[in-house]
Amino acid sequence: MRAALALADGRVFFGQALGASGEISGEVVFNTSMSGYQEILTDPSYRGEIVTMTYPLIGNYGINREDVESSRPHLAGFIVKEACDMPSNWRSEMSLDAYLKENNIIGLSGIDTRALVRHIRDKGAQTGIISTIDLDADSLVAKAKAAPSIVGQDLVQEVTCQDRYDWNEGTWDLANGYEKQQESAGYKVVAYDFGIKYNILRNLVSKGCAVTVVPANTPAEDVLAMRPDGVFLSNGPGDPEPITYAQENIRQLLGKVPLFGICLGHQLLSIALGGKTYKLKFGHRGGNQPVRRGEGHNVEITSQNHGFAVDASSLQDDAFVTHINLNDNTVEGLEHKTMPAFSVQYHPEASPGPHDANYLFGEFIKLMENWKNRGA
Repeated sequence: MRAALALADGRVFFGQALGASGEISGEVVFNTSMSGYQEILTDPSYRGEIVTMTYPLIGNYGINREDVESSRPHLAGFIVKEACDMPSNWRSEMSLDAYLKENNIIGLSGIDTRALVRHIRDKGAQTGIISTIDLDADSLVAKAKAAPSIVGQDLVQEVTCQDRYDWNEGTWDLANGYEKQQESAGYKVVAYDFGIKYNILRNLVSKGCAVTVVPANTPAEDVLAMRPDGVFLSNGPGDPEPITYAQENIRQLLGKVPLFGICLGHQLLSIALGGKTYKLKFGHRGGNQPVRRGEGHNVEITSQNHGFAVDASSLQDDAFVTHINLNDNTVEGLEHKTMPAFSVQYHPEASPGPHDANYLFGEFIKLMENWKNRGA
């Protein structure tokens, strides 16, 4: 079956249908990871986005039920150069095409993804539409122009949990599968779900935390009533500016409990501290982003997925930048000078990606320990 992608600026690509049939709009972006497509598909941070994979062959190791980052795929659409229909891996349970069909995700294959990525890189990420039912170029471009922008939307409410729940699964061990939480967990952490990834929760549990996940709009007083040792601010999709309820809750938590934020959580903490954010031209998405830590020569290769960034010049004097992206000098981390709060723009939990930044979960443990012992 033929399918087409049309961008709002008039560029059109024709290829073959992948996954479900139909029509979907979203912001067209690209991810430079060579593997990890299953984790990318199920990362809630991609809500509202049509993701293009730059690596040409996707699906070669299939899909399994364990390597997921949420309960289901959340992205709007998926684009690849070539989709493998004969996966080979001992853990594979189905093909990429079958998985997309099962979850009603519309995809596109057989197009020149290199040309598409170069276009996005030069012109910027923009709204597009994938269709298997309308192949008229002019019609599709008109629909893409009329589709809503991701800017200004509250996408968090579309991916957050509805009720609080406890998480007790640790990180993966090849011999034994996923570890289970130890009975004597040393720290109680409340994690705000703005679109949280499972591997973040796994890392917290493996570091000795008893984790309770709460919906994105949970009032700060309800969180404090749970008497946590620390509060985690999760990743999530889209524009941080309209998530005003989270910003206000974070303001009420500052100085009362240690805070650690990742990705959207980093942006929301920055806004709560008086900073501002802005939209990047095409964002950072992939597993090979170099980040400098501090003023020295410590460089981490990081996994990233975001289309917005913190404006360094907008940060108040009581917050300072701790990490910088070496590709474009954007803010990748910050810390408060007097209150127990820090955050990073990238993903130390990886999944997919390198593990250079995994130490940050240990930093959160140290922060909670110091806070508990501050009066000793």
